[in-house]
Amino acid sequence: MSKIEDVKAMVDAGKAKLVPGLVQEALTEGNAAKDILQAMVDTMRVVGDKFSAGEIFVPEMLMAAKAMSKGVDVLKPLFAGQSTSSLGTCIIGTVEGDLHDIGKNLVSMMIGSAGFDMVDLGVDVSATKFVEAIKENKNVSIVACSGLLTTTMTKMQETVQALKASGLTGFKVIVGGAPVSAEFAASIGADGFAPDAGSAAVKAVELAKK
Repeated sequence: MSKIEDVKAMVDAGKAKLVPGLVQEALTEGNAAKDILQAMVDTMRVVGDKFSAGEIFVPEMLMAAKAMSKGVDVLKPLFAGQSTSSLGTCIIGTVEGDLHDIGKNLVSMMIGSAGFDMVDLGVDVSATKFVEAIKENKNVSIVACSGLLTTTMTKMQETVQALKASGLTGFKVIVGGAPVSAEFAASIGADGFAPDAGSAAVKAVELAKK
């Protein structure tokens, strides 16, 4: 079994203490940093699918995210100065009128573990605050908007429209939350949709590389 397979197995199992050493071994074996990162992102997709199916729960998901984060820490210096490999900054927040943060926090941890620098704006975030955050932070590649209440879906729409109309470029908008569907995301002009935290990390990486 290749070291990359070992890395995937240990991320899946949430073995945060073992992953850094295995990532280093995978590098020594001659694997490219981007291939190791991709393998871990693929594993998180599987973890996310298990979570969606009810096969695992939040603690296991968090352990897997922590394990991946430790692996990414080993890879980060290798990406320094390689703007093509750097995934950039992800700004995340729960939209205005919504105070739910558990799902958003989980998504933030998962996207962060995939190699993004995270800027968490918290809950009840206005469209203006999202736009200001893009101006204040460098290399923003992803803006993630979360919402759990059906009543705040109009605010999510307003936020996406404000981001698109801001004149700012270089970032993609991803949305998610219990009432949000792929169809709704497309209808409000979002670039991506994720049904859960695991797929949010995968989608963020996918969009950032486009």
